[in-house]
Amino acid sequence: MITVDGIKIKTPTTFTWGLQDISDDDSGRTQDMLMHKNRIAQKRNLNISWNITTPDETAILLQAFNPEYIQVKYPDAMSGKDETRTFYVGDKSAPVRTWVQNNKRYTTVGFDLIER
Repeated sequence: MITVDGIKIKTPTTFTWGLQDISDDDSGRTQDMLMHKNRIAQKRNLNISWNITTPDETAILLQAFNPEYIQVKYPDAMSGKDETRTFYVGDKSAPVRTWVQNNKRYTTVGFDLIER
């Protein structure tokens, strides 16, 4: 489903596609309360996560998404096709589910990918 810098990544448990409007600095409401959005760009935002991952799986995922910028191939909801775009990664988290000797697991590993 997803590749990062050409490497296939384990299919996420959740994948949410989003689109952000980027507005000009002069955007806002005028005194007549009319909104002037002045959109200058649109950028993709992908929220992805994996559930119940092992320490090894977690490390592989966090390392794959660690570079400052990455090329991600993913299914784009707007175009209806797989697309490759440059993203950076938001804050990452990996809360522990259990850390028993033979059953170490994270509850989730997740973060946002924001188009550059």
